[in-house]
Amino acid sequence: MKTVAIVTRRLKEGKKYEDFRKAWYHTVGFGTPTKMFTAINVNNPREIIVMGFVETELDKYLARLKIDVKERLNNPLDDIIEPEIDRKFGIVVSEDDFSSEGVIDYKDASINGKETDLEKVNQKLSEIAQMICLASVERDKLKAEK
Repeated sequence: MKTVAIVTRRLKEGKKYEDFRKAWYHTVGFGTPTKMFTAINVNNPREIIVMGFVETELDKYLARLKIDVKERLNNPLDDIIEPEIDRKFGIVVSEDDFSSEGVIDYKDASINGKETDLEKVNQKLSEIAQMICLASVERDKLKAEK
């Protein structure tokens, strides 16, 4: 299963992307294929958008979330970003390559060449949402205790 997290943060006045990167950069890996892509909003350079793609099994997803919770608690961003954070989480249902020129034939949704079972994805959505909620509650509790 491949998931995506899209997290949008706004830099505090006077802070730069380099400040964010130094504080945000993970010091512990997830132990599974994980790629993060960071973008600066072209219409608002203070807005930083991080897209994280993680491949993991459903039964290990919560443990992966807890790694991120611990990372953020050990490396807080409070001095660098505004308190409002926009978070979106999803299950990736298709990877499509539109690189070639000319006509491209339609293909069903697939990941790594394997057709996506959309019924299974729909079943996993609520489980993933519950795990995200649990991790968020834990993060907020641990942050309040600091």
